[in-house]
Amino acid sequence: MESRTTKIYSETNGNVVLRVIKGHFATSHSHVNYFVDMTTLKSRQAEAKAAAEILARKYASTTYVDTIVCMDGCEVIGAYLAESLTKVGIMSLNMHNTIYVVTPEARNDGQLIFRDNMQFMIKGKHVILLTANATTGRTVSRALECIQYYDGKIEGISAIFSAVSSTENVEVNAIFGPKDISDYESYEASKCPQCKAKVKLDAIINSYGYSKL
Repeated sequence: MESRTTKIYSETNGNVVLRVIKGHFATSHSHVNYFVDMTTLKSRQAEAKAAAEILARKYASTTYVDTIVCMDGCEVIGAYLAESLTKVGIMSLNMHNTIYVVTPEARNDGQLIFRDNMQFMIKGKHVILLTANATTGRTVSRALECIQYYDGKIEGISAIFSAVSSTENVEVNAIFGPKDISDYESYEASKCPQCKAKVKLDAIINSYGYSKL
């Protein structure tokens, strides 16, 4: 499967590379025709920093950012995003004038929560949600609901790749989008055309990667 990998380079910074594999893949709530591999973007220091610098440009005119909530293993990018925002002059209302980088806990039932000792980093704070992949928007919607439940103020959504331009009336600031993968498709499993054509699944995928079938 890896031999089918295609590299897509960011128009802004050639060091930011998205690796994609076309095929038939199942997520926890949909079937998609591309596996979007962000392993190195989330793990390599240089790539994570370059991605963060691109995302930070969107918020150059934003008054305050107090907290970055990371999903999908984006903590390294989140830390560099906090650093980049600080460099461009974004102000924080936090006591120490710094930006928190946090991740919600996912319970066994899928519910996202922040424990008591972390809730002060969300309550009343100006929050950016950072996610790797916003395809159907369901994961993002769940994260937004969690942040709002703990009285966080949503300032924006950032993603490495997004197939949607907005979620819950909040614009998605993405490095890569439909213009980069023009034929990207996502379907409910029961409506998947590849399933109807009896095309076997290549792999089960999630934010951690893939497991071949």
